Amino acid sequence: MHESPALLNLAQWLAGEYENPVQSRDQPIWFVHLRLWYRPVPQRIAGKLALFAEQAPILKPEQAYRQRVLTLWDGPEGLKGNYWAMRQPDRWRTAGANGDLLRSLSEDDLELLPGCCLDIQSQGDRFIGALEPGARCCFDYAGQTRQVVLGFEVYRDRLLSFDRGVDPETGKGLWGALMGPYEFQKCRDFASDWR
Repeated sequence: MHESPALLNLAQWLAGEYENPVQSRDQPIWFVHLRLWYRPVPQRIAGKLALFAEQAPILKPEQAYRQRVLTLWDGPEGLKGNYWAMRQPDRWRTAGANGDLLRSLSEDDLELLPGCCLDIQSQGDRFIGALEPGARCCFDYAGQTRQVVLGFEVYRDRLLSFDRGVDPETGKGLWGALMGPYEFQKCRDFASDWR
């Protein structure tokens, strides 16, 4: 499959390990010090480029959470992304830090999350991703329906994450980027992992 130069740039810019030390130091009440990974998946998922994503508290990296996969592709009207849930998240815990664990990842290990599709725009020195208009990204967790509002701005060396959990009934923010985006700096680049 042929990818556009814009799609390849997006994939390369996203691929990395990130931290938010300045923000967590300056605003510890609102922003936990996190490590976030977007690691290239060695094989394509549904014929598309894919990144494994997870995050962990900086002091407890073994407690990584929010394991997911983001597929990227060229849509007829621009760049697109879609999130997939892990059928067995614990099986993939710490794969952000240990990319070798992803060698056996296949589409059978994933469940496409309807409503979790992003429109991604290239705007000069960044890419901006946001849920498609009217989309509701929902999933089941611990027997309850959860909703997340997704969004990011990615630059060559940093990532702003607007992801936040909301109450599906009221829309009230529950966790995540409630007081503005998480401001991550890239501390390791995984762009060379794309094959």
